[in-house]
Amino acid sequence: MNKKKLLENVIHGVFLILGLITVGCVLLITVYLVISGIPAIREIGLFKFLFGKKWESSAAEPSFGILPFILTSIYGTAGAIVIGVPIGFFTAVYLAKMAPKRIKAVMEAAVSLLAGIPSVVYGLVGMLILVPGIRKLFKIPDGASLLAAIIVLAIMILPSIIKVSITALEAVPKEYEEASLSLGATPVETYFKVSVPAAKSGIATAVVLGVGRAIGEAMAVMMVSGNVPNMPSLFGSVRFLTTAVAGEMSYSSGLQQQALFSIALVLFLFIMLINATLNFFLKRDKEK
Repeated sequence: MNKKKLLENVIHGVFLILGLITVGCVLLITVYLVISGIPAIREIGLFKFLFGKKWESSAAEPSFGILPFILTSIYGTAGAIVIGVPIGFFTAVYLAKMAPKRIKAVMEAAVSLLAGIPSVVYGLVGMLILVPGIRKLFKIPDGASLLAAIIVLAIMILPSIIKVSITALEAVPKEYEEASLSLGATPVETYFKVSVPAAKSGIATAVVLGVGRAIGEAMAVMMVSGNVPNMPSLFGSVRFLTTAVAGEMSYSSGLQQQALFSIALVLFLFIMLINATLNFFLKRDKEK
């Protein structure tokens, strides 16, 4: 009995240490970004930095306005969620509840493979197929645009949404569905009116993961969006917050480098705000 208790205490201590390390890493990143990002915001001015429409970091008289990046990130993420969430949700319901075993096995393997593809491959395929396709379809000078970035992001968030949603749906007790079917409901009605509401917490978590992936993506987006600091337009070349940092950090120095750290700080706070908001609504739903 003493050995068992000792083992439990050791395991509890290990998990506690790992949890503290995780929290510590988040705090270190937060402190580092604040220390590195605040000087540029002070020098440029908070209003000019957040609401300025011009980003000319290497000009003789540089401008450091990141409003185009903020709006592009918001529109791009929202567009990816609007396209990706319904597709991922319905695919998860089909695989968890309706698909034959063979089809389910094949599709789950395909989804897992999709999750393992590197970002640069998504970007390369987007450059070679999607961008020329948009250019020809809509007869515009260049297909590298916000639309191309939205489509790529929507595809990239599918694995997270599908896999987590499937796990949540399969965790719903069979008794719920059996009770619904015994009362005369059809299988489809049971899945969408009983199973899905019972698994809504897990499905919402899947959406949160998708949002995080969409906001944080850089390489694939850079390759298909044109990476030009314009105000967002569906068929225009744009630059996201992530691509602004990734594109200029390698050759930046002085105030330009500090401004890039400030962009990273804004992105970090943006992600934290979204996660906090979604978690607040999730907890409120659980309390109800």
